[in-house]
Amino acid sequence: MFKILEKQILSDAVVLFVIDAKEIAQKAKAGNFFVLRIHEKGERIPLTIADFDREKGTITTVFQKIGKTTHELSTLNEGDYITDVIGPLGIPSHIENFGKVICVGGGVGIAPVYPIARALKEAGNTVISIIGARMKELIFWEDKMRSVSDELIVVTDDGSYGRKAVVTVPVDEILHEDKSVKLVYAIGPAIMMKFVCITTQKHNVKTIVSLNSIMVDATGMCGACRVEVGGETKFACVDGPEFDGHKVDFNLLMSRQRMYIDEEKIAMEHYKAGVK
Repeated sequence: MFKILEKQILSDAVVLFVIDAKEIAQKAKAGNFFVLRIHEKGERIPLTIADFDREKGTITTVFQKIGKTTHELSTLNEGDYITDVIGPLGIPSHIENFGKVICVGGGVGIAPVYPIARALKEAGNTVISIIGARMKELIFWEDKMRSVSDELIVVTDDGSYGRKAVVTVPVDEILHEDKSVKLVYAIGPAIMMKFVCITTQKHNVKTIVSLNSIMVDATGMCGACRVEVGGETKFACVDGPEFDGHKVDFNLLMSRQRMYIDEEKIAMEHYKAGVK
């Protein structure tokens, strides 16, 4: 059993948990994720390790209420227990001193890009971070991102906070003016990552994306997270979740994300109706 030590409501749809998970915290690295099961009859779901504290023995996750399980998870409070928490899983981010890098977080993707930006900064990189969302209310962790960045740019689609733009606009401007950028990390909705990669490909700058959003059981057994990378079939959970974005078939990835829409709708209807 794993105790929820802290709960924060970041927006109407986004929730943060700090979980007591000492063994996972000791081994966690940037780019890792974990799998939880709320109770014995619950489904396994993968969530990103958005932060970890080795001294306190805690991991932090930020999740969006989308399907049945994440809605049910959001009803838990500080002091409640989660039955199973397994991790750290996935291949950690490759961190070294590249020189100058850009870290892009879109929406809930701000959470998983944070530990990567921190690790890159600790490795001696100059870190330019760009975070964006549809509106001001969906921006979070601005201070945390600023603390690990040499420069932070905030954008919103509607212009309610920061600059009125999508994240690809400042990415394109920076790469056009500064040829010293060696690497771009982009995490967020698949469509956002796709267009960041289209933008960076024009400038011939390597771009890493995280495909954690396509995972289901996170063991490589279900096959739901199959993705084509450089013409080869990969599994996001065991071969990733990070890949060279210029090699990812995003159209296939987005079509695969729609595979379980009907089942998810039925599960959500049953949950709202109280059907076990």
